Amino acid sequence: MAKLTTSGLEDIRQAQKERMAFRDRTYLLICGGTGCHATGAIRVKDALVAAIDEKGLGEKVQVIETGCNGFCAMGPILVVHPGDIFYQKLTVEDMPELVESHLVNGKPVERLLYKDPVSKAKIAVQTEIPFFAHQMPRALRNKGLIDPEVIDEYIGRDGYIGAAKALFDMTPGQIIEEMKTSGMRGRGGAGFPTGVKWDFASQSDGAVKYVLCNADEGDPGAFMDRSILEADPHAVLEGMIIAARAIDAHKGYIYARTEYPLAIKRLGIAIDQAKAYGLLGEHILGSDFSFDIEIYQGAGAFVCGEETALMRSIEGRRGMPRPRPPFPAHKGLWEKPTILNNVETLANVPQIMVNGGAWYASVGTESSKGTKVFALSGDVNNIGLVEVPMGTSLRTIIYDIGGGIPKKRKFKAVQLGGPSGGCVPEAYLDTPVDYEAIARVGAIMGSGGAIVMDEKTCMVDMARFFMEFIQDESCGKCTPCREGTRRQLQILEKICEGRGEPGDIDTLIELSQTIRETALCGLGQTGPNPVLSALRYFRDEFEAHIHEKRCPAKRCVALLKFEVDPEACTGCGMCFRACPADAIAWKKKEVARIDKDKCIKCLTCYDKCRFDAIF
Repeated sequence: MAKLTTSGLEDIRQAQKERMAFRDRTYLLICGGTGCHATGAIRVKDALVAAIDEKGLGEKVQVIETGCNGFCAMGPILVVHPGDIFYQKLTVEDMPELVESHLVNGKPVERLLYKDPVSKAKIAVQTEIPFFAHQMPRALRNKGLIDPEVIDEYIGRDGYIGAAKALFDMTPGQIIEEMKTSGMRGRGGAGFPTGVKWDFASQSDGAVKYVLCNADEGDPGAFMDRSILEADPHAVLEGMIIAARAIDAHKGYIYARTEYPLAIKRLGIAIDQAKAYGLLGEHILGSDFSFDIEIYQGAGAFVCGEETALMRSIEGRRGMPRPRPPFPAHKGLWEKPTILNNVETLANVPQIMVNGGAWYASVGTESSKGTKVFALSGDVNNIGLVEVPMGTSLRTIIYDIGGGIPKKRKFKAVQLGGPSGGCVPEAYLDTPVDYEAIARVGAIMGSGGAIVMDEKTCMVDMARFFMEFIQDESCGKCTPCREGTRRQLQILEKICEGRGEPGDIDTLIELSQTIRETALCGLGQTGPNPVLSALRYFRDEFEAHIHEKRCPAKRCVALLKFEVDPEACTGCGMCFRACPADAIAWKKKEVARIDKDKCIKCLTCYDKCRFDAIF
């Protein structure tokens, strides 16, 4: 690879735009994210290539492994261009038929197309599927479209044009002003204005400054950053280059957790390719600006998502927060001025440089500009990555994009912001995605995790789950977090086990207020949020556990005993076949019976029964 100048960059861009117009060949874009890998996408890809070779189509057809497509529930996924034909849940055995029917005879395989769960209609074109039709991909604009391990394909989608503009056509002050105009707030959780943060660092004295990318995504149910790194790593590198130019930094680190091997691999390839083209290293694109990036692998500590703890970890010390001020923009990594942004934030920066801050600010609400990526998971039909304009309602995300709740069950709540966030009940489903609006209903935007819960979720147990996570991940530095969260967990466990006492709710609230007011870092200060939001909206469930020794959602096994309703039981035998303890007696067309001595209260029969006959 030869070092590029701006003219060389433009030449690659134009050549790739021609190729990627899908004119001269048929392109088969197979999802290569972690989710699709887990469901067998590599085996499907190998079978697809073999079927294409068998038909002698190698000159006319190209198979490209992309990053995450976003529609994780449907993997392995294949999209055929031209035509934007979307195939889902593919197997190795499907490949000969797909090649013969679609590629040889020009007829899509109908049984492999997406089936809308509401209308039951088959939908062939990807952009017409509701999951995609209601989204606005900006940070995710390249997902499923390019090979993340080929830099030319990123350049063909206007890649590194923003960096070239920042290096040659703008001063550092102009870059910062463009970011301020965009109104973009950090997507890592706190929502601090990105341009303001950069401005603070640019005005700090010091010959050495650093740009850090936080890819330490530790929230349960969150996979936004991982998917962006797997699908579009160069967008993050380019965003870091622009940030470095703005504050005059010459060294950057990407802090990624070791549990993300595919993301780290593709990041490493992207860094090597960028260096080979002269887009990283000395005199980028022949300019007088130099900047290099190194990957630092974290060991998976949730607390290292806090900026000062992350910096201590890179320094080789134990990842523990420190008091602020001084803030990292003045004294950060190795006591030098430092800016830290998360993956999604940095992935948006190149487009702001290319299209302008006003373009970015044209979408969103008054206080929350642009789009937001959510990892939609839990009790929802369409699990996957969702990017919507700020101001979109939670109802739109869960029902129009997410496809609603499976098994015809009722929606109960959505947990926003991970273990530091809160639950939002059905009464507030029309709340817009906006930092302040989400806070008013007792949750936080966080980094974008959205865990949907149906009517069979016990909110006391859910609060216990998140508190167990917080307590386990506490670094132990400050007493309120270390001891307060442990005490809260003990009380929640006691309530779930049927040993709750009348004063427990008041104690939980008192502990929560103390921890919020006195903990050292954001992890501790927001740690009680799941408990407080659950009490705010589902206090009756806590009271039922304590006073009636009853779990309304029928999930806390210590409070359950299992019976079969003879009126509702159809004698289908589903519970008998599913029981792992051989605790159910059943004969064909007869009512099942549960042996309480053998029953281990695993809830398998309750979950498997389609007729609500287990109570």
